[in-house]
Order: sequence, then C-alpha cells, then structure tokens
Amino acid sequence: MPWLEPFQQSPMLLYVTVTLLGLILGSFLNVVILRLPRMLEHEWRAQCAEFAGESADATPPPGLARPPSTCPHCGHRIRAHENIPLLSFLLLRGRCSACKTPIGWRYPAVELLTALLGLVAALHFGASVQLLAALVLTWGLVALAVIDLDTQLLPDRITLPLLWLGLILSLFGVFTDAQAAIIGAAAGYLLLWSLYHAFRLLTGKEGMGYGDFKLLALFGAWLGWQALPLVILLSAVSGALIGGVLIALRRQGRDTAMPFGPFLAVAGWVALLWGEQITGAYLRLSGLG
Repeated sequence: MPWLEPFQQSPMLLYVTVTLLGLILGSFLNVVILRLPRMLEHEWRAQCAEFAGESADATPPPGLARPPSTCPHCGHRIRAHENIPLLSFLLLRGRCSACKTPIGWRYPAVELLTALLGLVAALHFGASVQLLAALVLTWGLVALAVIDLDTQLLPDRITLPLLWLGLILSLFGVFTDAQAAIIGAAAGYLLLWSLYHAFRLLTGKEGMGYGDFKLLALFGAWLGWQALPLVILLSAVSGALIGGVLIALRRQGRDTAMPFGPFLAVAGWVALLWGEQITGAYLRLSGLG
C-alpha cells in the first residue's frame, strides 16, 4: 500500500504515530468503558419494561460521543486542554481543576496501556496490513478486558464486529486462512460452551458466561483453530496464578466470582504476536519439533 511507504522507510515515524494514536484512542476507550455498559443496561431495562407492559425510564444515559465528559463529583465540564491524554493528568496533578477531587488512576493507566500495546505491535509487525488489523484488535481487547473487570460483561457490540472482522481478514490470509478461521470460530465457541454446561451439571454453578464463548470464537476467527489450545492454556495458567495470588493476599475469597475475559484477552493478544514462537519452542523442548 503506497500510504504505508513513509512508515516503512522511517520506523521511528511509525512508532511515534502509533504511540500517539494509542494515547488518543485510550482516552476514547475510557469513555467506552464507562458509558457502554450503562447504555446497554438502559436498553435492557427498556426492553424488560416493554415486555412487562410497564413504562420505561425515558432519560437515556450519556452516549459515546455526547454529552462531553464531566467530573463525576462536581459536574465540571472537562475542557479540551484538560483532556489531553496523560499530559493533562500530570499537569492537573491527578485532580479535578474545579473541585480538586482526585482523578482515578485508571484513566491514565488505560491511555498508557493502549499506547504501549500498540507500540509493541508496531515493533513486532512493522508497517503492514497485519499491524493495522492488530491495532484494531488490541484496542477492542483493552475495552473488553476492563469492562469485564468492572461489570463481568463482554459486550456483543465489541466482540461480534471483531469476530466478523477476523473472518473477513482470513479471506485475504492476513493471519490465517478462511478454512482455519471458520473452524476456529466454531470450535472456540463450542469448546467453552461444552465446558460451561459440563461444569454446571457437575457442580450446579456457572463457571463462565456466554461472552467468554464469543471471545474465544473471536480468537479462533483471527488466528485459526490451531491457536486455540495455546490461548486456553495461557488464559487458564494466568487466571490460576493471579487468582491464587489474590486469595493468598486475601483480596478475594475462594467463592468470589472472577471474570475470565481479561485472561482470555491477554492470552489471545500474546498468541497473536508470539503464538508461533511459543508453540515452536514448546515442540522443540518436548522433542516433538
């Protein structure tokens, strides 16, 4: 692609551009993370009220674009110079300019994380179509992971478009071929669906949600069915380790539900960048390669 040539000739230009774009998108993702679950809850309540023949709340929650962001404590409207990713947080010393209430650390953390993950992807893929696709997936995964941590929801409005995008990309062989992608999407969903129902029959409890099924299907569509064992293994190991640490620190009880989506997101992102290398190293160490 001709418009990629300047970035191919100047890798530093690529890295700076991706980092700045990540900071800007991270600021927007903070809005998505905060407002999308509220929008969905409002829609669900309205649908339930309609089904029950009751009147629904006519006041919609804030949308993704409007109204402008405000301080949740005093209602101060965030001005443009107060909304510069990371920089405004540092200049304001982490406090609202009006009421001086501390700003949550997560806002700059999401911005920084989005920028850093994009930079890592740029270092890995270079100026390529793979990088463009990887950035879109990375940004979506950041939003999904944090929303799941907050609400234990993985919104279809993010997951399903990314799943379909993975299938479309497979038609052009961006990360895998169409056959592997289609099988991967189906296998990813059905695998966790089967584990969910088996666990429920054995224990009477629900071990995960349907959003997790769709998220694994998403990775199957992007990476092919061959990547699914690695994604499941990485997510299970990371979940067990982090869960064990939280229990040991007594920040979480053994019976406390812990969202699985963030671990799947991390595992899938790692598999996107280094899946082949990890699998190859395992095969060599095990003597199978």
